[in-house]
Amino acid sequence: MAKKVLNVIATAYRATLEEQDDTIVWLSHAIRDAGAPVDILLRGNAVCYAVKAQDASGLAFGEKKQTQPPRLADDLAKLVAKGAEVYATRDDLADHGIEKSDVIDGLRLIPRADVPKLLGAYDLVWHW
Repeated sequence: MAKKVLNVIATAYRATLEEQDDTIVWLSHAIRDAGAPVDILLRGNAVCYAVKAQDASGLAFGEKKQTQPPRLADDLAKLVAKGAEVYATRDDLADHGIEKSDVIDGLRLIPRADVPKLLGAYDLVWHW
C-alpha cells in the first residue's frame, strides 16, 4: 500500500512568475495522478492560494507579459475533485483577512493548534 503523503506549503508564489503553476501544487497533481495518496496543507502566506478571486492575468514586466498566469485556486480545486484533502489553517486565513466565503469549495479549515495532530496522521510529511 502506498504511503500517505502530506505536502505542507508555507512559502507562497514560488516560481509562479516563470511558470503557470506552483511547483509543489503541480507535483501534488503528478503524485496523485500516479496513484499515490497525497494531500496538501496550506499555512502562512500560502493560504492565499485558496482565494477564488485572485487574478494575475494582467501581469507584465516592461514589455514581457505573463501569457499563462497562475490559477492556483483552480489548481487546488482540481486536486479536491481528484479526491485529495486540501487543508488550510484557519488562523492564517484570519491573519490575512480572508473569509471562508473567499476560498475554494472543499477546503478543510483547521485551527493552527491541530497541525501536529494532522501531521501525525500521515506516513510522510514534506514541508516546502
